[in-house]
Amino acid sequence: MSNRPGGRSARVRADVLDATYAELVQRGYLGMTVENVADRAGVHKTTVYRRWGTVDVLIADALDSSRDVEWPVPDTGTLEGDLIAIATEVVDVFTDPGRSAVPEAVVTAALQSSRARRAKKDFYAARHAQAAVVVTRAIQRGEVPADTDPVEVVRQTCAPLYYRIFITDEPIDRATAEHAARTALAAARAGLLAT
Repeated sequence: MSNRPGGRSARVRADVLDATYAELVQRGYLGMTVENVADRAGVHKTTVYRRWGTVDVLIADALDSSRDVEWPVPDTGTLEGDLIAIATEVVDVFTDPGRSAVPEAVVTAALQSSRARRAKKDFYAARHAQAAVVVTRAIQRGEVPADTDPVEVVRQTCAPLYYRIFITDEPIDRATAEHAARTALAAARAGLLAT
């Protein structure tokens, strides 16, 4: 296999990681096999075994590759607008069955695999760090206190939504997103989310 970026090795990896997500959604963590991933990707199973070895490694690599994808950070000009945009994206993803299947399957896999759990943790840490830029900009504009913890503001914005999605199975909508964002903003402005 070539190690050239964009060469056969890169195509095989992309195909296998796409197949990993598809198998995770279709069969769940417990139903996944390296063989099924290889079949779906159109590669020989020895290729997958040699490079990844186990389902856990496949899932972790799929999450790691997703973590490195650039995410368009909102820039509405206000922290309120940016936090609402972040919360609304969460709602949009999880109210669209075509988009929610993968993150739901990943969370389920993370409950059953310590390696998947670590990869999920790293994925969300990277995503929160990217999103925290909106809070850093707001600190520079004087919208929130200088000692505000940018990542914690993002966590507090998204946490009520994930609680409804994964714990209570309550509906979420744009009004829920706006409420979560404004609550986090109020806490930040009151100095409750300081580092």
